[in-house]
Amino acid sequence: MVEVRAGIFGFFDLAMAGIGVCCIEDIALSVLATGISHQHNKGWILADAGWMAMARDCGAAKHEVDQGYGLVCDLSANPYRNVIVSECSLEPGIMTIRPGSLGMPPDLAIGRRARNLPNHSCATGAQHDRYHVVNGSANLWTAIWPHFGGW
Repeated sequence: MVEVRAGIFGFFDLAMAGIGVCCIEDIALSVLATGISHQHNKGWILADAGWMAMARDCGAAKHEVDQGYGLVCDLSANPYRNVIVSECSLEPGIMTIRPGSLGMPPDLAIGRRARNLPNHSCATGAQHDRYHVVNGSANLWTAIWPHFGGW
């Protein structure tokens, strides 16, 4: 049986990486998040990318590696070791170390940005009205693509 997932194929996502369709490095969609607060006693970094930005999709929760609501990366999309968006509310998301792993969250100062890779690129993309296309690790916009709305 052949199954075509046209929306996911264009960007890939953590759900597809979790079943071996692609590698994390192949994921071409991310949500740019800004650190807005810290709760050091809990190991939390709060960012402005909650479920309104990330689609509150836990599509990778049943995979071998649970990615929470998204995998946190530096601006060049290199994943921070074991740092995920562990909780989401309407506006903020909480970045923490993956439960059961060792380490510390990155030193993400307030106002500094990170990229979050989504569990489901279609649902995440649907939350936004446009895509800012960047050229690899240069982080320079090369285009803005309007998001198609409706069916």
